[in-house]
Amino acid sequence: MHSREEKKEAIAKVIDTLDILRVKCPWDAKQTNESLRPNTIEEVYELAQALINEDTNDIKKELGDVLLHVLFYSKIGEEQGAFDIAEVCDALRHKLIFRHPHVFGDTKVSDSHEVEQNWEQIKLKEKDGNKTVLSGVPATLPALIKAFRIQEKAANVGFDWENREDVFDKLAEETSEVSQAIKGGQKEDIEAEFGDMLFAVINAARLYGVNPENALERTNRKFINRFNFIEQSAKQQGVSLKDLTLGEMDVLWNKAKESESK
Repeated sequence: MHSREEKKEAIAKVIDTLDILRVKCPWDAKQTNESLRPNTIEEVYELAQALINEDTNDIKKELGDVLLHVLFYSKIGEEQGAFDIAEVCDALRHKLIFRHPHVFGDTKVSDSHEVEQNWEQIKLKEKDGNKTVLSGVPATLPALIKAFRIQEKAANVGFDWENREDVFDKLAEETSEVSQAIKGGQKEDIEAEFGDMLFAVINAARLYGVNPENALERTNRKFINRFNFIEQSAKQQGVSLKDLTLGEMDVLWNKAKESESK
C-alpha cells in the first residue's frame, strides 16, 4: 500500500491531468454539469455491479471513474467561481466531524443503531441539512431503494414496529387486499395494492437485517443463471425455447437448481 504522501501526489496528478484535458480535449472542454449527469449515473451503477461481482480490479477501475466525475464537477464549479475541490473536501470533513459526536465529541453510543438514530437528529440540526426527516431521500432514487431508505429514516426517529414479527400480519393483510382489488377489476386499485404489498415486503426485509435491493439482485442473478441453463439445454437439443413445454422447462429448471448445489 502507498504512503499518505504518495496518495496525495496521485490525486494531485489526476487533478493536473483533468486541468489539461479541460483545455486541450474538445470533448472534455464542452462538458457541463447537465451533460455529465447521465454518465455519472451510469458509472455509479457500473461500480455497484463490480461490487456485487466482488471483482477487485473492476472495483478499482470503477472507483476511478466515479472519482473522475467528482473532480470534474469540482472543476466546473471552480471555473464558475462557485467552489473547488478543496471546498468540497473541507465541507465533507466538517460534516463528518459534526455528524460523529460519538467520535469527535462527548456523545456516548452503545451500537451502530444508536449512531443511525443520532444521525437523523443531527441532520435536522445542520444549517443546510434536511428540513424534514424524509426530505433527505432523493426523489430520483429507484422505487425499491427509496422505500427502504424511507423506512430506515422513519425507524431512526422511532416510527417502527415494536415487534418485528407483526410485520408478517401486515404482509398477509396487504396480500389479501391485492386479491380483493384483482376481483374488483380496477387497474388503479390493483396497482395501489401491489404497491402496498411490495412496501410491506421491503419493510419485512429491513426488520430482519436484509437489504432488499441486494436480496432481489441475488435472486435476479440466480434466475438469469437458471434460465440461461434452460436456453442452452434447448439449443443442445436442437430446439428453441418456444418448442419446449412448460413441463420440460420445469425439468431443466430443477436440473439447474441441482447443479448449483454441487
